[in-house]
Amino acid sequence: MTKQLSERIAERVVSIPDYPEKGIIFRDIMPVSSDGELFRDIIDTLARFHEQDSADAVVGIESRGFIFGGALAKALGCGFVPVRKAGKLPRETIRETYQLEYGEATIEMQKDALAPGSRIILMDDLLATGGTVNAAARLANRLGAVVIASDFIIELGFLHPRENLRSCGTVRSLLTYP
Repeated sequence: MTKQLSERIAERVVSIPDYPEKGIIFRDIMPVSSDGELFRDIIDTLARFHEQDSADAVVGIESRGFIFGGALAKALGCGFVPVRKAGKLPRETIRETYQLEYGEATIEMQKDALAPGSRIILMDDLLATGGTVNAAARLANRLGAVVIASDFIIELGFLHPRENLRSCGTVRSLLTYP
């Protein structure tokens, strides 16, 4: 019998206690992306979710959202747009500041990255409190884009992040820690 995708992901995730601060358990997803077969299966699964969506772009959130988002954009045959930490993008940007589970951060998107009416998928590796994806959705909405979905590899269900999500479209996570 073949293992479920969520089980395969869970086997590769490394949990690191007290990082980046005491009391936080960091879920390191990099071993997931280094497994070629697992990485392919993740992208194929995400792409199947969006076969009928007619997405114009995948918006990847720094930094691991770039890894999965770029591959998903290729699989879907659409564009890729990065959302980066403040000060990392050239040209004119728009920005959003938001709360993390352990602090505050600011992200940016280039002002001309999305055309009004663009149908987009937000992609990040981890859904914790929802702060980052909400900020990315606000950036996209400010440019007139429509967020049709938000995809994550891991969700920290014990933080109840979905209760906090606004304008994030259909939300999917491949592995949820209850």
